Amino acid sequence: MNQNPSWWDWSHAAAALPTLLDGFRYTLLATVLGTLIALVLGLLVAMIRRSAPRIIATPFTWVVEFVRMTPLVVQLVFANLVLSPYFDSTLMIGIWVLGIHYTTYMAEVYRAGIDSVPKGQWEAATALSLPRARTWRAVVVPQAIRNTLPALGNYAISMFKETPFLVVIYVGEMVRNAQTYGAGTFRYTEAITLAGLIFLAASYPTSVLIRRLEKKLA
Repeated sequence: MNQNPSWWDWSHAAAALPTLLDGFRYTLLATVLGTLIALVLGLLVAMIRRSAPRIIATPFTWVVEFVRMTPLVVQLVFANLVLSPYFDSTLMIGIWVLGIHYTTYMAEVYRAGIDSVPKGQWEAATALSLPRARTWRAVVVPQAIRNTLPALGNYAISMFKETPFLVVIYVGEMVRNAQTYGAGTFRYTEAITLAGLIFLAASYPTSVLIRRLEKKLA
């Protein structure tokens, strides 16, 4: 074992990189699937809270507030304890928890987008006798999504940066692999630094694209 006393050892950096990239696959998978879940469920929750009868909308509001007011780590641990007999992998549990956690935030974004649709367009759809479902599908939802794309993208990046929390349910994502490498070699600096650089390399171009999209839609 190389006992190089310096704080940085390129041989350890090279040795850690493959296992980090292997963990990055799970990080990326959790982000993509979690974001898809949050995008779809967030829109459904926003529409229910906006248009459903109060007896239906109120429980959704309670659930949204409960999820938003509890830490993601606690939700991951609790879900793993309760759902592990029903899932083949903790990764899938983590993906659903991430997706549902961010559903509550994206639902608020969608709600703001729906509220920003001019009242006159709702009235025009009513005057044209458009069915309620078609009004949502053809008039309201396209405008709401267009108005909220930058904010939704920011939450997707935020989810990406919170995937290291999956370590609490033993998902072999990138940061967990970095810790495992460090524990086996007593060289944490290279692995953790590379993990941070990989996060930066993946999230920075995405944030630039979102800023450009935001300017384009402004």
